[in-house]
Amino acid sequence: MNIKAKCKQLNRGSRALIILIALWSATSVVGAQEAGLAWSDLSREQQRVLNQFEDRWNSMTPEQQQRFATGSDRWLNMSPEQRQQAKRRFDRWQELTPEQRTRIRKQFETYRQMSPEQQQRVRQNFRRFRELPPERRDELRRRWQDMTPAQRDRLRSMTPEQRRQMQD
Repeated sequence: MNIKAKCKQLNRGSRALIILIALWSATSVVGAQEAGLAWSDLSREQQRVLNQFEDRWNSMTPEQQQRFATGSDRWLNMSPEQRQQAKRRFDRWQELTPEQRTRIRKQFETYRQMSPEQQQRVRQNFRRFRELPPERRDELRRRWQDMTPAQRDRLRSMTPEQRRQMQD
């Protein structure tokens, strides 16, 4: 057999080996994703934070396990003040009705789909609203609730300047 033929044979063999290794790696990754994250793979600190979930850890989906692991890391890196604030927010979330939670999730998804400029405008408007006196905020909420969907859409499409002119 000449050198050229040996190289072809070696190349075919190498390609086959590379393909086998790639397939094996892919199935290992898929298998690891299906199996999820073992409780013992969590750090002691993560286990301490997530101890209330230990009994049902293996029944969680891999995605849920990963979210909890990531969340525990975030929690462990928070200052005591940030933890208190997160706990208050979680308690408020727990008090919401399922309908309210669904509405908030939809609004958040709408926000995520906005351009960065639109998101910035929403954040600025929210800050301005929060800085208003409570009486003024209540008045604006009442006016918003009294509007028809068409009136709300028209108001949303206005520029800040157009809204100011409308108030005058």
